[in-house]
Amino acid sequence: MRQKAEIMDREAMGRAITRIAHEIIEHNQGTDGVALIGIQRRGVPLAKRINDRIEQVEGKRLPLGILDITLYRDDLSTLSEHPVINGTDIAFSITGMNLVMVDDVLFTGRTARAAMDALIDMGRPKSIQFAVLVDRGHRELPIRADYVGKNVPTSSNEVIAVEVDEIDGREQVLIGEITR
Repeated sequence: MRQKAEIMDREAMGRAITRIAHEIIEHNQGTDGVALIGIQRRGVPLAKRINDRIEQVEGKRLPLGILDITLYRDDLSTLSEHPVINGTDIAFSITGMNLVMVDDVLFTGRTARAAMDALIDMGRPKSIQFAVLVDRGHRELPIRADYVGKNVPTSSNEVIAVEVDEIDGREQVLIGEITR
């Protein structure tokens, strides 16, 4: 990727996380029966941050799970002979819960579909909601986010890169051109 521009810095990402946390509380009329599910990799630290903000407002932490959708991807056979499995860790029953899946970027909708498939294999949630830091458009499936930090219309030759301290050592969202 050839860097084009920073579209969110640390402060903008923080504001988006705060807004998403407040919207989750408002939409669910509080936090009873709500759990967060971070989608590996960058959805996990984002889900933890949302949980921190919710705790600041509501005074309690939500159950937080980590979901690896690698084996649910519809392009698994094209990824690699030995795909990297980061692990799923959901230490609570999701049955009857209002789940909020958290990811960094919504693009085609295929990751969200895979995440829903994985969750439904684990139980029967009351509802599944979806929070993303960036929605860049170009959907291939009828999927939309309930909570969006920033909408960024992109062209097909652009890519969005979310960088978080926990994984990348930096906090920013970049838009760049794909170099071929």
